Amino acid sequence: MISREVAWRAFAAEYNASTLEVKGEGERAPSYVITPLGAMINRLFVVGVLTDIENTGTEEEPFWKARITDPTGTFFISAGQYQPEAAIALARIRPPEFIAVVGKSRTYSPEEGTLYVSIRPEKVTVVDEKIRDYWILETCKSTLKRISAAEEARQMESPSVESLMKLGFSRVLSEGVVRSVAHYQTVDFEKYRAVVIDALKYLLPEYQTEIPEIPVESPEEIDEEENIDNEEKVLAIIDRLDKKGKGAPWDEIVEEAKKEGIEKNELEEITNSLLDKGLIYEPILGKMKRI
Repeated sequence: MISREVAWRAFAAEYNASTLEVKGEGERAPSYVITPLGAMINRLFVVGVLTDIENTGTEEEPFWKARITDPTGTFFISAGQYQPEAAIALARIRPPEFIAVVGKSRTYSPEEGTLYVSIRPEKVTVVDEKIRDYWILETCKSTLKRISAAEEARQMESPSVESLMKLGFSRVLSEGVVRSVAHYQTVDFEKYRAVVIDALKYLLPEYQTEIPEIPVESPEEIDEEENIDNEEKVLAIIDRLDKKGKGAPWDEIVEEAKKEGIEKNELEEITNSLLDKGLIYEPILGKMKRI
C-alpha cells in the first residue's frame, strides 16, 4: 500500500524560489519539488486570501486558475475535470476570501534551467481569519526548523541524512536538505528569516510599531473619535489609490496620509488596526486593499 505524502507548510516566497524537481522512478512513484530550505514537497497545505479566479476552459469543461496570497507572495493553483471536488469549490467562491488548499505540487519548465511551480488542488475550503493566522504561525515554525537544518548541513564537510537525523531532524527533512545543499549553491538564510519576521508582523503586537504617546490632557472620548476619523481617511486613501483593483501601493498611501496630517508611525498603527478588524488585507507585500 502506498502511503499518502505529508502536506508541507511553506510560504509562497520559499516555494516559488524552488528550481529543483526530483522525479520518481516507476509508474506511481511520487515526484518532489525541493525548496532552497530543503522541504521535499509532493503535497502542500496553504492558507491565504483568494484574490483572483478565472475559468480558462468552457462552461461544459471548466478549468479554473486562481491566485492565493500569503504574507510573502502568491501561490498559483489550477483545477479542472480531474480535480472535480476542488473545481466545484472554486466555482462557488468569489474573491476576496480566506481559503485553505491541500494539493499536489506541479511544475512547468519551458526551457533548461527555468522552473515554474504551482499547486493542483485536491481540496479547497473557505476558512476564517483565525485559521489563516494559525497557519501563518505554524508555517513560521516549520520555516525556522528548515533554516536550522539547512544551516547545520552547510557547516558539515559532507552532509548526510544520518548526520542530520542525529541532530534531531526528521528523515524526510534531512533527505530534502541534503538534496537542496547539492543543488542550490548559495541560500540567503537571512532573507528567509526576514520572511518569517514579515509574516509575524501580521499577527503579533510586539512586532508592531510603538504607538506614539498621547498627551495626558487629551480626553479619551476625543482620542477615540479621532482614531475612527483617521481610519476612515486611510480607507478612503486606499480606495482612491487602488486604481487597477490590485491594491494600493504602500509608498503612495504614506504620501497621501501625510497630506491628511497622518505621520508614518501613526499610519502603521492605523493599518494594523484595520488589518485586525478585517477591513483590509495585503494581497502582496507592499500593497493594501479593501475587503
